[in-house]
Amino acid sequence: MALEITKLILKYVSYFFIVYMLFYSTFLFFSAIMGSIRLFKNRYKDIMHNKIKHDYYVPVSILVPAYNEEKVIISSIKSLLYLDYKLYEIIVINDGSSDSTLEKVIKEFNLTKIDKPYKRQIKTQKVRGIYEGTCKNVTITLIDKENGGKSDSLNAGINLSRYPYFLAMDADSILQKDSLEQLVRPILEEENIIACGGFIRLSNAVTIEKGEVTHYALPKNALVCMQVIEYDRSFLASRILLDEYNGNLIISGAFGLFQKEIVLSIGGYDKNTVGEDFELVSKLHVFCQKNGIDYRIRYIPEAICWTQAPSTLKDLIKQRKRWYTGLVQCMYKYKEMFFNYHYGFLSFISFFYYLFFELLAPFIEIFGLISTILALYFGILNVPFMILFYLLYTAFGCIMSLTTFFSRIHLANNKLSFWDICKAGLVCLFEIVILRTILMVARLTTFFGYKKKRMRWDKINRTELNL
Repeated sequence: MALEITKLILKYVSYFFIVYMLFYSTFLFFSAIMGSIRLFKNRYKDIMHNKIKHDYYVPVSILVPAYNEEKVIISSIKSLLYLDYKLYEIIVINDGSSDSTLEKVIKEFNLTKIDKPYKRQIKTQKVRGIYEGTCKNVTITLIDKENGGKSDSLNAGINLSRYPYFLAMDADSILQKDSLEQLVRPILEEENIIACGGFIRLSNAVTIEKGEVTHYALPKNALVCMQVIEYDRSFLASRILLDEYNGNLIISGAFGLFQKEIVLSIGGYDKNTVGEDFELVSKLHVFCQKNGIDYRIRYIPEAICWTQAPSTLKDLIKQRKRWYTGLVQCMYKYKEMFFNYHYGFLSFISFFYYLFFELLAPFIEIFGLISTILALYFGILNVPFMILFYLLYTAFGCIMSLTTFFSRIHLANNKLSFWDICKAGLVCLFEIVILRTILMVARLTTFFGYKKKRMRWDKINRTELNL
């Protein structure tokens, strides 16, 4: 009797996994198709000069939090000086670095310590000094403060910023010369935009000169190469689909533009989470929904930010554990959005997607693996069907990954060598089979040390940027 019940349970479990995988595949398919179509349409508009052009600009404060970023901080700041934008300032926030980040910035840009009064609208760690200078007609401000984390640093930058919009980015990131103009464009075209996020691409084997890509290639490091495929699929697929319905719950912390007034209204970045980007966007959604504010949070794939990917498995696992911890914190904090009709599409699609295909995915996947082994043990597994099913699923994943990857390459006018084209086809298979398995295990183990490490930002090694 017990054996029959076990077999019945495993039978329905198998049905669940087939439906789960089909639902995810269908979502991914429509996301990838819609993403590619939208990019092709926008590219066509550019060619036909059909996009709205403006002679005026929204002033923007660019915030660059830095903690022990001596290897990349100078190159990052220099890249910002080549932006094709008329009015912006650069604010670097040194978050109590123990290396020479502070000294290098002061020396390179000839900054002078000043006594600058400012309104402390958000409480932060103590500011030890403010330095200022000008380079290529762009004001560069350096804030030296006690260590308080990335959120605290961004809040300090908001306090000292002069302009109505601020751009938050990472110290190891590089913007293309037209990135800021692309990101600001929707604000000039629509009145209710409160935030915009851009497309994050990996710069590990890319050469960028004066804000323009002069050489593009896939990295020699197989691990980084797999991440290139993963990033292009992630940023081209689901985010474009969710953007159609104002449903994005995250703007990457490496490249996000926000209306300062509304961010101040919600108290700035939350210092009690390592997922400050997810938390801020979720908080903006909840605040606007509860207060009846007409708003849009946009995703602009034409705005490109280049950032570094971890080049070792150890660093990659550190990064993904931090991301997953932030996801857990934020989804629990804003659990009121789950199946709540007041939030509409945001609740029934966006929150549902992040809950079942991001947060719970590693548990569902490991449960599926265990169920498959048990079904095989009890002799109720249709082995040929299961093998065929997984092969088809893997093939489908490869097709989707390559579709998004080559769409991005084509529309960005990047040139790939024949070897890189072959490498992309091979690497996408390893990304689906190997990298996803490694990341599944990494996310599962995150829970074992959650209480101890829930606020820890593990250091990831950087390399000098290709400029």
